[in-house]
Amino acid sequence: MKKELDKKWYVYILKCSDNTLYTGITTDVTRRLKEHNNGRGAKYTRNRRPIELMTVFEVNNRSEASKEEYRIKQLKREEKFKLININNEK
Repeated sequence: MKKELDKKWYVYILKCSDNTLYTGITTDVTRRLKEHNNGRGAKYTRNRRPIELMTVFEVNNRSEASKEEYRIKQLKREEKFKLININNEK
């Protein structure tokens, strides 16, 4: 089993069925997306299914993931879509 330090961390942005955006962190994006779509994810997404993955950012550790999640959550909706578009063009 991997040590905590060896895990890759990801920040992800989802689009919910009501067109709102949700930002979260995980070590397994595929598993987390399934959890969200099965109603076992965050409370916010439970009644907003289906969920669509918009973009993913890889970061070095949980601390960086949490900081980036917070930073993204502070952005306005339009700024989040710009970030999504820029990241998806890479």
